[in-house]
Amino acid sequence: MADSVEEKKFCLTEVLDVFKSCLTENKEVLVDQYVAGWRGLVKFMNSLGSIFSFISKDAVSKIQIMINHRNGNNGAEYVTIQSMVKYELDNKLVDLTKSGNFPESGCRTILRLHRALRWLELFLERLRTSTEDGKTSVMCADAYNESLAHHHSWLIRAAAGMAFCTLPGRSTFFEVMNVGPPEQVVAMLGDALPLISEVYQITEDLYTEYNLLNLP
Repeated sequence: MADSVEEKKFCLTEVLDVFKSCLTENKEVLVDQYVAGWRGLVKFMNSLGSIFSFISKDAVSKIQIMINHRNGNNGAEYVTIQSMVKYELDNKLVDLTKSGNFPESGCRTILRLHRALRWLELFLERLRTSTEDGKTSVMCADAYNESLAHHHSWLIRAAAGMAFCTLPGRSTFFEVMNVGPPEQVVAMLGDALPLISEVYQITEDLYTEYNLLNLP
């Protein structure tokens, strides 16, 4: 894996290709590809200015934690999210009791990215199905309230609400995706979102199975 989170121009096609390669034949989620997909999503948020910085900055720190795990002495245990969960639980490396131990465990780190992925999935789906004059501020706020807001303090929720009010229009979002005309962006999102949704659901089911959805 690379050693840092690079800043390059966002391209939706590249993110789609990464998520296509994220799942093994056994439907396990590959950590390298998952992180690479998130690197692309960070570029997307950063290309819109500082509006999403409260989420993208946190995502960057989480990406780096996972890079460190993969580059560490036990990197082979972090090939898939499934192998990571088994390794960290077997070796008691996950803080299950709010004791403050293991704040950078892979399980906790992926959970934070997992929650943010749901928000982005919901928001992008609203962008895909909205009309040309649809209000992105409303779409983004609704997606946020259905997902990440449940895990943020009142202060962060208030700041997010103010940030969403300054979002550019739908056409600007589509331009940032660097795919082509609006109809091509809509088609590409139609291909990308089911893949992102499948990765999200597999992770959700895994974390549900091991009671990890509410890690402190």
